[in-house]
Amino acid sequence: MKHQAVIDHIVEWLKNYSNNSKTNGFVVGISGGIDSALTSTLCALTGKRLMVVSMPIRQHHAEFNRGNEHLQWLVQHFPNVEMATTDLTPIFESMEQHLPTTLQDFLTMANTRSRLRMITLYAYATHHQLLVAGTGNKVEDFGVGFYTKYGDGGVDISPIADLFKTEVYALAQHLGIVSSILQAAPTDGLFADGRSDEDQIGATYPELEWAMRYLESKSAAALTERQQTVMQIYKTRHAANQHKMNPIPVCNIPTALKE
Repeated sequence: MKHQAVIDHIVEWLKNYSNNSKTNGFVVGISGGIDSALTSTLCALTGKRLMVVSMPIRQHHAEFNRGNEHLQWLVQHFPNVEMATTDLTPIFESMEQHLPTTLQDFLTMANTRSRLRMITLYAYATHHQLLVAGTGNKVEDFGVGFYTKYGDGGVDISPIADLFKTEVYALAQHLGIVSSILQAAPTDGLFADGRSDEDQIGATYPELEWAMRYLESKSAAALTERQQTVMQIYKTRHAANQHKMNPIPVCNIPTALKE
């Protein structure tokens, strides 16, 4: 991959999209992970206004510290970057008090965290006339659907959604993003125990990328036992998450019924 050429292409795309939409720049939620670190850096490189927002909700301390380290790095390198922190813990705890306890399983409340953050980002975006830049990569957005519907999936633009996770790491390293983020295990930041994406999915991103490419190539090569396991994980999640990746179904009414 031609790292600098890809970076230049994305930055120009971002700049043109913002200019054409008559917006002032971008807002990105910072999680302490590699995807938000790369996305925010690419947005900063446009020279347009960038608001980077930390939105802790009982955040695991390592994730919060990595996010803050990246925020400081951005501000030091780019004069167009502004930091903001909105602690959403009290709002989340209020929801816990008002939602029936029968609804409060781990996954439901993890997705609720993501949706609270989406609402917050759009509050900043609307007020400052900014675009919410998504942080999903290709495997997450189009492979296994590893994101929250109307949470981190609720964005205006997706600058890195055509990059595999390994490509995200390569570009981040090329840009000199802080080592703590480059070395950390990928995590969605939605659980207080800091569990990794691999803990949740059961496969690494390189494995999932292999499965996605294997299916796209229509290869008939024999699979090892581990590859068969990974393929089953990939296919199961891809099928289960079609409701996120496909347009919302619309019930089309026959014209004759409307006359």
